[in-house]
Parts: sequence; structure tokens; C-alpha cells
Amino acid sequence: MQISQDALRAKKMLDFCVVIRTYNGERYLPEILDALRSQVGLEDINWEVLIVDNCSSDRTVSIIREYQTQWSSENPLRYVFESNQGASFARRRAIEEANSPLIGFLDDDNVPSQNWVWTAIDFARKHPQAAAFGSQIHGIFEVPPPPNFGRIAGFLPIVERENSLCFTRGTYSKINMLPPGAGLVIRRQIWLDYVPKYLVLTGPIGESLDQKGEDIEALLYIKKAGWEIWFNANMHIYHHIPSSRFERKYLLRFFQGVGLGRAHIRFLGCPHWQWPFKLFLFMGNDLRKVIFHLIKYRHHLQQDLIAACELQLFWYSFLSPFYRTLVQLNPVPSSKSTS
Repeated sequence: MQISQDALRAKKMLDFCVVIRTYNGERYLPEILDALRSQVGLEDINWEVLIVDNCSSDRTVSIIREYQTQWSSENPLRYVFESNQGASFARRRAIEEANSPLIGFLDDDNVPSQNWVWTAIDFARKHPQAAAFGSQIHGIFEVPPPPNFGRIAGFLPIVERENSLCFTRGTYSKINMLPPGAGLVIRRQIWLDYVPKYLVLTGPIGESLDQKGEDIEALLYIKKAGWEIWFNANMHIYHHIPSSRFERKYLLRFFQGVGLGRAHIRFLGCPHWQWPFKLFLFMGNDLRKVIFHLIKYRHHLQQDLIAACELQLFWYSFLSPFYRTLVQLNPVPSSKSTS
């Protein structure tokens, strides 16, 4: 009697699942898969790689199929297709598909270090109250970044810190500073228990960047539930940033999207009775930033790309309460997914 693959997965509970969300990711997928195939320290670990294809139209599928023919059956390489575009839909599909208590997320331009999986598992064992934790994210730049890039690096994201830290203790607990989705590791059951199936912010959809912030939105639900969220300085991934990401048109659209998601993120952590006061406070502070930024850089905005990005962020953060209302009026699409 032949046993189905689903039955085999159910019998063999895994320790860890690496998820790669991809949309037209043919450029870097081979490098990422080679890096995962070369992971070290996992002799006694049961783990798998799950690729969630978010409507790719390039050679992504053929690359994955080719790698599957060479992949070890001990640590499977699986593929699923998610037709609802947006990082939040792809991430939710991955969480539902995974058969492990720990899930580590990579974008299709993130290359993990050789010990990324082992370091994630080790950290989770030593920090049982950590529901989620992020990685060091180092940039691999196709062209040199613009001057003063450090002022916006964290948004792209580039995250480099010397020491591990907990975002839900002390000073960090009072602000919404949380790790990005790239290189994030989560405890699957906690996510299922506390994060809504459909988030307001869906993340990038195709070439659109208007609903960024879905990773922070999800983590805020976990933070509100009282779980710890960490940055693990011992986990490293390497983020490919092509020259197109430094084009003025792209960066301005990018920071427009970040700004438009700000209101929802801000209000998510506030009781409803505080919203009128917070609305006045947030919009007043954003308008102040716009005015002071214009005064300081008004003669340099065409030449200073970083200053122009910051102005874009402040202005669309100011407008974000109106955008938040429009987004919440839109129905959430039903999920249509295939394996």
C-alpha cells in the first residue's frame, strides 16, 4: 500500500521550515537554494524548504523543478502556488502548509549564511518566550548606495547591530520598532493563535508598493498578546539590492508605500477611545516634520535623493489616515491556492 506524501509529512514532524516567498525570483533563487543545500550543523534536525510562488511569470517554476530533481529527500524542497498576490497572503499560505513549530522566512533576494537554520533553532531553544526574532541583514549592492544612505537603510531593509536585543522590553516596548519580514523566524502556533488570517496591509502586490508594513502589522498582534520579539545578532542573511532599487522613481514610490501604511500601524496598538487624540497628535507631528524638512532641504531636494525620500515618507505618513480608511473599506479577496 502506497503512502501519500501528505501522510508521510504528517508522520514525520519537522523541526524547522524555511519559507521562500517569490515573485519572479529567477535571478537569485539558484544562489539561495545552493546556500540552503549547504547548511551546516543539521545532522540531527528534520527540516524542509517550502517555496511559495506568488504568481511568477518568469522561469521561477522551471528552476524549482530542476532543483527538486537533485534535492535530498531527507529535507524536502516543496513548491506551492498562491494566486492572491501580496506578502501577507503568501506568508499565511506558508504557515498553513508548514509542518514544523518553527518557520524562517526568506525573500527571493535573501541569501542565508551557512549556519542560519541551526542558529535560528538554537536561539529558539534558548528563548522559549520568543515568538518571533529577526536576523542581521547585510546588503549586497549592485551599485554603490547614494550618499547618506544610512539614514534610510533600515527601510530597505539593511539591519546590522552588534548585540541581540528584545523589542518588547524597556524603551523598545514603547515604540513600534520590530524586525522586518526578511530573515524573520516565528513560532507557527503563536502566529496562528494571534495573527488574523487576513491583514489590512497585504504587502507589495506585483509592482505596487502601496500596502507595505504587513510584517509589522502581524508582529504587533503578537506583541499585544504578551510574547517576546527579538533581534538575533548571530543570524545573518545577505540581501541583494539591484541598481534599480536606487533609482529615484522607485525609491519615491517605495517611501510613499511605507508612509501610507503608517496610520494603520500606529492605531493598531491604541485603544479605540484614544484614536481621536492620537490622530491629532500623529498628523500634527507629521506635518511639523514636513515643514521643517522643507525648510532645511528645500534647495537640495532634486540633488539629495535621501532627503527627497524622507520628505516622501513624512508627507505620506501625514496622508495615511485617509488612505487607511479607503483600504479598510475594500473587501479582502478569497483565497484561491494550489499545490
